[in-house]
Amino acid sequence: MKKIEAIIRRSKYEAVKEALQAKGILFFSYWEVTGIGHEKKGHVYRGISYSTSDIERRCLSIIVNDEFEEAAIEAILEAAKTGEVGDGKIFVYEVKEAYRIRTGEKGGETLN
Repeated sequence: MKKIEAIIRRSKYEAVKEALQAKGILFFSYWEVTGIGHEKKGHVYRGISYSTSDIERRCLSIIVNDEFEEAAIEAILEAAKTGEVGDGKIFVYEVKEAYRIRTGEKGGETLN
């Protein structure tokens, strides 16, 4: 099993969600995050421009069986890309074990 963690633009979330669902990946968690990166955003308040390096993003946490790893990564790469600085990052981790709390079963079947 793999854990895929993707940090993407908030504006690309719906496209990424639909791309993952199209590949058969129907379950994942996400949350709002703020980070600091190479992209610089400017804000205008009462005609004065303010620059900040704090960037709002969405972080997705997706656990998949090994056979879905490449499909998930492809879906994210295609749907989240704008070609500009700040498109995000994808990280892949090994998952040692998974347990279904309701039944106590363990292994890759818990993801279905």
